Amino acid sequence: MMTSSLEEIEGNVSHIVFRSEETGYTVCSITDKGEEFTLVGSFSHISVSEKIKAKGRWKEHPVYGKQFSVEEYQLEVPDSLFGIEQYLASGAIKGIGKAIAARIVKKFKEDSLRIMEEEPERLAEIHGISMQKAMDIATNLSGQREQQDIFLLLQGYGISLNLSYKIYQHFQGETLQVLQENPYRIAEELEGVGFKKCDELAKRVGVEKESPFRMRAGINYTLLQGEWHGHCYLPFSILKREAERILEMPLEDLEEQLLELQLQGKVKVKGENVYRASTYYREMRVASRLLQLNVEEEEAHVDSWEKAIDKLLDREKITLDPLQRKAVSLAASSGVLVITGGPGTGKTTTIKTILQLFTGQGKSIALAAPTGRAAKRMGEATDYPAKTLHRLLEYMGREDQEQEDRDFSLFQRNEENPLEYDVLIVDEMSMVDLYLMDALLRAVPVGCRLILVGDSEQLPSVGAGNVLKDIIASQCMKTISLKKIFRQAMESDIVVNAHKINQGIEPDLGKKSRDFFFIRGQEPKQILENIAILMKEKLPKYLSTDPLSIQVMSPQKKGLLGVENLNRFLQERLNPPGKNKPEYEGSDNIFRLGDKVMQIKNDYQLAWEIPGNFNLPIESGEGVFNGDIGKITEINAYQKTVTVFFEERKVVYSFQDLENLELAYAITIHKSQGSEYPAVLLPMYPGPKMLMSRNILYTAITRAKSCVCLLGHPKVFLEMLHNEQELKRYSGLAKQLQTIGESFSASFSVGVSKLSKVAFFRTSS
Repeated sequence: MMTSSLEEIEGNVSHIVFRSEETGYTVCSITDKGEEFTLVGSFSHISVSEKIKAKGRWKEHPVYGKQFSVEEYQLEVPDSLFGIEQYLASGAIKGIGKAIAARIVKKFKEDSLRIMEEEPERLAEIHGISMQKAMDIATNLSGQREQQDIFLLLQGYGISLNLSYKIYQHFQGETLQVLQENPYRIAEELEGVGFKKCDELAKRVGVEKESPFRMRAGINYTLLQGEWHGHCYLPFSILKREAERILEMPLEDLEEQLLELQLQGKVKVKGENVYRASTYYREMRVASRLLQLNVEEEEAHVDSWEKAIDKLLDREKITLDPLQRKAVSLAASSGVLVITGGPGTGKTTTIKTILQLFTGQGKSIALAAPTGRAAKRMGEATDYPAKTLHRLLEYMGREDQEQEDRDFSLFQRNEENPLEYDVLIVDEMSMVDLYLMDALLRAVPVGCRLILVGDSEQLPSVGAGNVLKDIIASQCMKTISLKKIFRQAMESDIVVNAHKINQGIEPDLGKKSRDFFFIRGQEPKQILENIAILMKEKLPKYLSTDPLSIQVMSPQKKGLLGVENLNRFLQERLNPPGKNKPEYEGSDNIFRLGDKVMQIKNDYQLAWEIPGNFNLPIESGEGVFNGDIGKITEINAYQKTVTVFFEERKVVYSFQDLENLELAYAITIHKSQGSEYPAVLLPMYPGPKMLMSRNILYTAITRAKSCVCLLGHPKVFLEMLHNEQELKRYSGLAKQLQTIGESFSASFSVGVSKLSKVAFFRTSS
């Protein structure tokens, strides 16, 4: 399917600069009328001297300059004697080198390629070519032609070059059959191809709307969509309703299709609940592994730990309340411990005490959190190095992979190469989804103590599951819920009001406070103006802080007071255009020198450096993470780059890479998880009920360190406070823990307990 907006170019391939046989990605030079151009794209095959007709777009590479990015193409074999010989000598056809190529062209002249295709037995007339070799050459040439024909066919169906190459590489000679019979296999077996794309393709090739292949693919896609919304399974009734909506047809035989999917090992039906099979077994693995790790010390060892704790508290003059003291004790005596609590309840003090206890006993300890921001906060609070969970597990994969298709082999730490620690403490557990928990537990050896810390009232993970809440709800793991607000924390209205909000108690919005304010305003324009004045003038003076450190949050993206409009407005007010202020206009944003920006996707390969004197790097590395906030310090129009400082780390983006960067004057409350800001500004304006809930309000309030300012309607605040409705998450981890736990207790508890104790003391010796 040709696109009119694409430019056209043609010429003869003069040089192959680079080619990946794995992806088909090729950089080559073509020559037309003495002028040379650089082409980049994924090609089925491409050889020197072939004529190429390509459609695509000109792009500027920051290093290699102007390149033509190919989206559609056709190849033609050369027709001159010189061109034919060059083509054959290039290695395009397996079995033909330079010497053989010269003999073929000398013998058959311009007829060489036709004879190779139509009368290949005649190649045996040439010295050095046996009849078997002649047939092999013909087969290779035929395969090349078939591949090219399939590429052209896929292009005609609107499939990109890159995807076309992936499809052919995966299905090879089956490609045409798959396209004609069941194109939905492409979505099932290939990364990066969704149901909708396959459904469109299926229509073009004539697959019936009522095809069983289509119905089963639609059911699987519905379950996958459920996971994107945080669910591990869907009840039968909801699955039926949503699948019918997606397929735009009734599903009278849903049970029959589910049975077939079960037989294929693609789904798992438990009562009225339907899982994708991989997610069901993931839930089972997490539950089983937690129970395997959840062993208790023998009484003699517990007494020894208690004495060590008492000595530590006395020596370091540490004062703990009874629940904190119990948490430290359970950390020493339990295989798995959950510590939960809101702001100001002493979680950090408890963790620091646990750290001192274990380091004093010579135990090796790792601290981790789900995001870079959360890990940094954890490290600063405990004075102990902390990593992201991905770094801890040595993740080497690509973040553009769909969640359901990520390969565990991409984590270098796993069952075969476990973590080598006696104790692992994970913070911000509310952000950990089922997938990441599964990956983590695969790498935690039996005998390692696992301490899970978080605020169970925070928003759940973006990915599927409700791991922290499910573990607590199961009552299978030792859990300490810290509730006492300490005297120092009581001095903060942020902490006091956060706890009131969590309990559904109305704070006094009219109280004169040092750190919690409500500014009334009725109209969006008035609210916007007040936000701008606070950010630009009042709060920087009040808190002695940079305006860009103040964070505006909103529950929603769209609307007058949604994140998108807030960013446009605040950019113009805080960082307006200027004569000497370069900017770059992308597809969704205008980026301007001085803008506050956020990375919205983990990129483990993106390079950074910390500049020292004379701008020479004193440290460098790779990895910029989802949620990292920085400031644009340079826009280079000539090099087509944007430089961002994420605190002290300098990162240079090409213009093409800016799709993973967004303005961050305002962010969604979901994006704020795991972060802390000097001040938080939160507009109180009506929005969708599901986004205007108590736990969303609570999460926003608890992100502020020194100041919270709410702006808008008190009525909206009260509606959020009393809206206990949380988006229902269908997850079965709690039930799995209880069911498997009963089985463990009945059959294996003694054996596992002994094994676990032995393993722990081995690693500790």
